[in-house]
Amino acid sequence: MTQSTFHLAIIMDGNGRWAQARGWPRAAGHRAGVEAVRRVVRAARRQGVTTLTLYAFSSDNWRRGTAEVAALMALLEIYLRRECAPLARAGVRVAGVGRRDRIPPDLVEALAEAEAATRHAQGLLLRLAIDYSARAEIARAAAAAGPRIPSGAGTAHPSLAQISFALEGASGPVDLLIRTGGEQRLSDFLLWEAAYAELWFTRTAWPDFGARQLRRALDAFHHRQRRFGGLAPGQAAGGAR
Repeated sequence: MTQSTFHLAIIMDGNGRWAQARGWPRAAGHRAGVEAVRRVVRAARRQGVTTLTLYAFSSDNWRRGTAEVAALMALLEIYLRRECAPLARAGVRVAGVGRRDRIPPDLVEALAEAEAATRHAQGLLLRLAIDYSARAEIARAAAAAGPRIPSGAGTAHPSLAQISFALEGASGPVDLLIRTGGEQRLSDFLLWEAAYAELWFTRTAWPDFGARQLRRALDAFHHRQRRFGGLAPGQAAGGAR
C-alpha cells in the first residue's frame, strides 16, 4: 500500500450457501465466517489497510429466522469477548457502527467493552456494522446536521460536509469495497462513504476468503485509475470517459 490511509469495506456474504453446499446447517457457515474475520483482520494489518469496515449484520437481516439471528448475535458476542485482548495487543481499535437499541444486551456490553479496551490502539481501525442501514444513517445524519446550520445562513439544507460530520462513526471515504459470495449489489452498506469506492466482487464465499484473495483485490485496486469525475492525466477534454 502506498497511500497514508486506506479504508477497506467488506460485505461478508455467502456463509449460509457455503454451509448448505456441504450439507451443513447455515449456522456452521457463520461459524466458519468468524474464522475468516480473524484471517482477514490479520491480513489487512499486514497489507497496510488503516480502516476495515465489516458488514456483520444489516438492519434487513432481522427478516431471517429467529434461530439464525440468535446464532449470529451469539457469534458476534463470542468473537468480541475472545478477540478483545488479542486485538488490543495487535494495535487494533474496535468501533461499532449501527443501532444498539435492538441487539441483545450481552452483545451491546461486549461491543462497549471491546471499544473501551482498544480505544488507545494506534493501528488498524476495525469497524463492525451491526444492525446497520446506510439509508437510515444518512437520514439520521441529515436530521442531526440541520440544527447546526446557523440562522441566516441562506439555506435550509445541511451541506455535504455537515452530513459527513454527523454520520455516526464516519471514518472517511471508502477506497475499496469487496463483496464475497457472488452477488453484485451494495445492500444498503456505506452508501455515502462508498460514493467513489472501487468495487470488487468475487464468487468466493466468505468462509473461504483469506489473505490471498485480499491480496488479489488490493492488486486489482492499484491497477485501476481513480478520477473522481475528472479526467485522467493527459486526457483531452471531450475524450473518452
